[in-house]
Amino acid sequence: MNSNQNNTDNQNDIQRGLLLESKPKTKKPSMYNVLLINDDYTPMEFVVMVLEKVFNKKSEEATQIMLHVHKNGIGVCGTFTYEVAESKCKAVMDLAKKNEHPLQCTMEKS
Repeated sequence: MNSNQNNTDNQNDIQRGLLLESKPKTKKPSMYNVLLINDDYTPMEFVVMVLEKVFNKKSEEATQIMLHVHKNGIGVCGTFTYEVAESKCKAVMDLAKKNEHPLQCTMEKS
């Protein structure tokens, strides 16, 4: 191996080292709770269906969340990044409107 090749290898190693060291530190995204708000008109079965379809909850867990919302007036459906939480809220509101239910959904920073 000649000395020019050696110098090139050393420069490549140094350059690679610099690339690895300058890696930016990423901040974890803020998380948001998606909340369902109880009302006196939306059927419990509809709320369970929304929890199963929009939040991918199993029947038992969906029923537990629905009962919590029913008893306490509000309940957390899940915690997501801002964009996901926003789209889940929109999906819930769209389903409720389409089915003519007054179900409300909101999000708050967790």
